[in-house]
Amino acid sequence: MSKEKDILKWFEGEISTEEIKKRHSEEDFSTLEKLGFYAKQIEAPKIDAQAALADFKARNLKRTKPKVVRLNFNSVLKVAAVLVVMLTSSYFLFFNTNKSFSTHIAQTEIVYLPDNSEVILNAQSKLVYNKKQWKQKRILELEGEAFFKVSKGETFTVKTEVGAIQVLGTQFNVKERINYFEVQCYEGSVQVQYNAVKTVLTPGKSFRVVNGEVSPAADFVSKNPSWLANESSFDNVPLWQVIAELQIQYNIIIVADNIDTFQKFSGSFTHTDKNIALQSVTIPLKLSYKIDGENVTFYTYEAN
Repeated sequence: MSKEKDILKWFEGEISTEEIKKRHSEEDFSTLEKLGFYAKQIEAPKIDAQAALADFKARNLKRTKPKVVRLNFNSVLKVAAVLVVMLTSSYFLFFNTNKSFSTHIAQTEIVYLPDNSEVILNAQSKLVYNKKQWKQKRILELEGEAFFKVSKGETFTVKTEVGAIQVLGTQFNVKERINYFEVQCYEGSVQVQYNAVKTVLTPGKSFRVVNGEVSPAADFVSKNPSWLANESSFDNVPLWQVIAELQIQYNIIIVADNIDTFQKFSGSFTHTDKNIALQSVTIPLKLSYKIDGENVTFYTYEAN
């Protein structure tokens, strides 16, 4: 009975846990320790030491094999998927501070920046900027075409894959399509950086790059780019670029296999009538066309 007496003394606080473990090192006192812990948290009713001792003895007599818990891999995968979603959501909520806008074919959109600058996106274009860093650095990235009305302030930078444009407060248009890059200044001054060379544009001046080569562009007198009025205008531009713009504005596919698409075109086409637009491009070049659903074929009069 010495062990039972020691346990009772331990419950009453007469001997310490270290002492009882030293006296009876062969026993597992984990259950008694838990009982003792919870007993100290409750003032009434008090733990019945005799009952606790009886429970302890009964547990020692009925020792069973530990249960084997099999992992349910489906549950593990579900938990992992939830964690991935939570981590991804946290990233976008707390770390990803980029703001982006994009347009589809035949669509335009007006975007107002945090400094009240205004950007009008042309069809199939994308604009991205960091809203957290905007007050310190007015920098944004552009894919496609956009017209900018920049509020006065710190340097305003537009980055494209071809070149970068810097201004303080002005109005300008940037067009960055496949193998074509053009900047037009409508107000103030614009600095264009291309291949480490900087060029300053004043109102009515343009900077153009075609197929990686700087190409001369005539001066202009308009106050806004024509596409803001649902019209695309071109001055001595390769036909393939005009075709690309037609496809963007009308969601069509133009085939011009037997046509010299490098011949230059000067003129315009409307965004509101497909047939009139096609005629505006083909007639001056002595071409014709055939429409088959979303497919359009260009050919010369001789081939008809």
